[in-house]
Amino acid sequence: MFGSTVTVPINSPHLRKSGSRLVVSDLGDELGNGVDEGISHSVEMKDLWNASTTISTAAIMPSPTFLWRFKVLLFFIWGFICCKIGWDSVMRMSVELRDRFLYEAFLYYNPLLLVTMMVWLWGINLWVFSQSTVNYSKIFDLDQNHLTHREIWKCATWMTIVVPTSMTAYLYLYSHGEVPLAASQPVLLYCAVAMILIFPFDIFYLSSRYYFLRTLWRIVLPLQAITFSDFFVADILTSMVKVFSDLERSVCRMVHRQVATIAWFEADSVCGSHSVAIPIVLVLPYLFRLFQCLRQYKDMKDKTSLFNALKYSTAVPVIFLSALKYHVLPEKWTNFYRPLWLLSSVLNSLYSFYWDVTRDWDLSGFSRIFKFNKPHLCSYLLYGRKWVYFWVIGSNLILRCTWTYKLSAHLRHNYLTVFTIAALEILRRFQWVFFRVENEWNKMNSKSNIQLSSIETSSEEAKLLSNDHNV
Repeated sequence: MFGSTVTVPINSPHLRKSGSRLVVSDLGDELGNGVDEGISHSVEMKDLWNASTTISTAAIMPSPTFLWRFKVLLFFIWGFICCKIGWDSVMRMSVELRDRFLYEAFLYYNPLLLVTMMVWLWGINLWVFSQSTVNYSKIFDLDQNHLTHREIWKCATWMTIVVPTSMTAYLYLYSHGEVPLAASQPVLLYCAVAMILIFPFDIFYLSSRYYFLRTLWRIVLPLQAITFSDFFVADILTSMVKVFSDLERSVCRMVHRQVATIAWFEADSVCGSHSVAIPIVLVLPYLFRLFQCLRQYKDMKDKTSLFNALKYSTAVPVIFLSALKYHVLPEKWTNFYRPLWLLSSVLNSLYSFYWDVTRDWDLSGFSRIFKFNKPHLCSYLLYGRKWVYFWVIGSNLILRCTWTYKLSAHLRHNYLTVFTIAALEILRRFQWVFFRVENEWNKMNSKSNIQLSSIETSSEEAKLLSNDHNV
């Protein structure tokens, strides 16, 4: 072909070596075949090139395990940097100012830190449910687009990054004299969280956010039949009264422009520790749960709901008797109100513990925790082990008693102790979730089995009647 270049291999029989030249011989008769073979050879070389390119690209791309480890490494490096900057910033302050300022910083950020912890633990709950026979999506009536444990952990990761970063910026700016910029950090963070929750567009898991907000609305106004997800979330809210109390005080200070100041530290101020709004906010989750129980009794006429409502009502005296210390004479508090507070605290702790074990968990017999679909180390350690039940019952009793410390406003002086007790209460609720959800799943299965047996029995009776009629 004119203008075409034919490439002939060196070892071709059409080439012979003559001195220093390569001479082409007998090529004319096989020119067409040579072109065809060259085209075929070029196609094969192209395929080999594409394969080698794919292999080299795959070799260059890191494995998912490597990427995961790299992200974890960056996460810990970022955490170390935040801790180093925050520590250096705190050390720049005077000793007297340091304690008051850390109290204020914890007030603004520990609610979101506790919520972040709860999200992490909820992801672990869902992961264990996904490994077992417990169908949590059916229990909570979730659609196919519900968040799995992976999406929950992704949200928790971003919360773990954003909240401590804002806190570090708050400490750094305040310690370096940038008070207005420091005061803007918690305000911007709270506004961002509120906007993400109510954002009406189909981003940031709109269906899940709508489901959560709708559940909260049903909890506040129980004007319809109570579902399992309604009182389940309401029970979790009772473990987060510390979050709501600090949120109220934080928003109060933001509204009154007391952020990054120590004017609010006065106990009798509008947003101080003696504020009347504190016991009101503390008691609201218990009142919501109490109204749910009354609504259940109205719908189902089950007296168990009334006893459950009585359990939540025992928290009300603990909260308000404790708050009375700041509004009565010291002698009257010591001689009259404090004994009543101690009695109500013991009653609330023991009643709540009894209800957890006998009603919410139904641990009348040590049978099992979960029946895992995929046996692994977790199932080997937990499945049918009595020590797990002894640990859960014992820790639940102790943490039920210590939770009284958080409900009682007059005991809250050391913010680190209060934060630790609030975190322990969230851990108690985390292990409570496993037994509560499994108990509900067992009830659903038993109901379905009873209905199935009743249907089979009725069908057999119908067959017998038809046979008698034929006879």
